[in-house]
Amino acid sequence: MIHVKSLFGILFAAVIVLSIAAPAAMAESTVPLPSPAKAFKGKQCVEPADVMRREHMNFLKHQRDETVREGIRGNKYSLQQCIDCHATADPKIQNGEVRTLQPFCGACHTYAAVNIDCFACHNPTAPLETSGASKNIEFDKMIAAHLGQGNPDQTSKNAGGAQ
Repeated sequence: MIHVKSLFGILFAAVIVLSIAAPAAMAESTVPLPSPAKAFKGKQCVEPADVMRREHMNFLKHQRDETVREGIRGNKYSLQQCIDCHATADPKIQNGEVRTLQPFCGACHTYAAVNIDCFACHNPTAPLETSGASKNIEFDKMIAAHLGQGNPDQTSKNAGGAQ
């Protein structure tokens, strides 16, 4: 029969070995940390970077609720604000002819294995021009272009007449 003291000694030794080996194994991780693309414009985000990293999903949810339920648009934490500052040209998307949030959002969300569904409905791209041209594009044309539906002009004409 194994004596209780010797069993305790073996267990204690195992804990010591594991506590030494675990940090060494973590230090040798081959998973690279994310490095999101720099902001397209602006020098300061609406909140400090550490706050945005922790809380951006809560800000966006709260803003979504205000927009959908109360019709309040364009506040501090709107998705459009994110696109205006953080969408950058990505050569893998439409040959780099539009700015997109993929390089910014995708870096951390891929690392954290988090799926974002904002862009199932929202267009994550903006024109390359920064002179306010994105405000002149009609919303239905942006959606048609995002969905890849032929001629955006024709799509918007058909959308109004279809029953």
